[in-house]
Amino acid sequence: MASDTTLTSLTLAEAREGLLKRAFSSAELVRACLDRTDETEPKIRACLRVLRDQALADAAALDAAGPDPSRSLWGLPVTVKDVFLVRGAPSTAGSRMLESYMPGFEAGVVTRLREAGAVITAKTNLDEFAMGSSTEFSAYHPTRNPWNLSRVPGGSSGGAAAGISARQAPGAFGTDTGGSIRQPAALCGCTGLKPTYGRVSRYGIVAYGSSLDQAGPLARNVRDCGMLLAAVAGPDGSDSTSSRVPTEDLSALAPPAARSLRLALPRELWEGRFEPEVEKVLGAARSLLEGAGASLETVSMPSLRYSVAAYYVLAAAEASTNLARYDGVRYGYRTPAKGDLLSLYRESRTAGLGPEARRRILLGTFALSSGYYDAYYKKAAQVRRLIHDEYVETLRKHDFILAPVSSIPAWPFGSFTEDPLTQYQLDVMTLPLNLAGGPGLSLPAGLGGDGLPVGIQILGPHFREKALLEAGLLLESLFPRLPEPSFAES
Repeated sequence: MASDTTLTSLTLAEAREGLLKRAFSSAELVRACLDRTDETEPKIRACLRVLRDQALADAAALDAAGPDPSRSLWGLPVTVKDVFLVRGAPSTAGSRMLESYMPGFEAGVVTRLREAGAVITAKTNLDEFAMGSSTEFSAYHPTRNPWNLSRVPGGSSGGAAAGISARQAPGAFGTDTGGSIRQPAALCGCTGLKPTYGRVSRYGIVAYGSSLDQAGPLARNVRDCGMLLAAVAGPDGSDSTSSRVPTEDLSALAPPAARSLRLALPRELWEGRFEPEVEKVLGAARSLLEGAGASLETVSMPSLRYSVAAYYVLAAAEASTNLARYDGVRYGYRTPAKGDLLSLYRESRTAGLGPEARRRILLGTFALSSGYYDAYYKKAAQVRRLIHDEYVETLRKHDFILAPVSSIPAWPFGSFTEDPLTQYQLDVMTLPLNLAGGPGLSLPAGLGGDGLPVGIQILGPHFREKALLEAGLLLESLFPRLPEPSFAES
């Protein structure tokens, strides 16, 4: 039997190999990850609910049946962000509004994970209704970055990313509406994949912005992200927005030759203000690619300068519509206060929704209101189309787009809580991809002198996740491998 430390250090691919060879059991692996979760949770608080009893029971049932090579994730522990509905477990979306909601069905992603043999060990923390970039806006508690406990892990999938970095599980699923997988992956030093919109079912995922939300995996490396995506990708009859474009075979990934790679670098993303430590790591990454023979060409995508404004109008408008259902009557938190129907709505939503969710609802309601729809929502939709077209055109001339993920490393808690507009601007490098609907992969490019991870992202053509992952393997082989996080408290 391997030690707990050895087991929790395994990648998904390594753990799968060990399980199939019977070097250890699923119960041993799952218990080691749960024990690691118990050990690290007081420090980082990545989880909203640890599903210990059910996970151990599921693992024991798998062991009793014996290893099954036909199930790609057989016996492997995986966590899911608390926007994925899991039968028998509260699904709160990080909000008091849903603190007592117990779903009677499961998300399509969770169903496919179970079919692939995965064991769900925890539901991870997030900004309320996935609205945020730091996981400070969870209604329950903030999550801390394992690399420095005084810093945020990013968001909104901050709990998922922090859990991967802390070795609570070898794989996780989050959602990416404007960078919410890629940005926390970069800040926590792990790998995150946002698939093409429609590649993965959104059925049973608590919605933020329905035309932008996309589920995707986080893991310790690129190959593991491919394993997780392969298990859940494909059309779902329960989700009308899931695509019927055939899913590629991701079982045999091979990196391309660097000299064959043509990368576009949009100046609108590369010529911003970077903190010196970030700029140094990104410069080193570019030099490594050029030294290996890759072609890096600076290009212009002019519409990207409008992406933040367009995104926050569109996403807030969709949030306003999606969150209208939480009124305290049909379901959701209901105030005990007495009064007329309007008072019931007002008091229930005020108490049940946090300040960031209320801010975005108000912004979206304003943008959709009579007299403002054409000036804001319609104009933002037109800008979205321009961004999409520039994205597609750029990828006709280049294999991929290379871009930073964040202009700053993980920041101290409270840095932007009183200045939300500045925090919104930090999303400028990630949200254009959601407006375009394409796939993107974030992976560590190195550590800054402050000991914090810096990530870089590679963006690819729609529904070409295999080529994207293979390019990611090349980048991963060139960039320095990160050490274990320090759990520093400075």
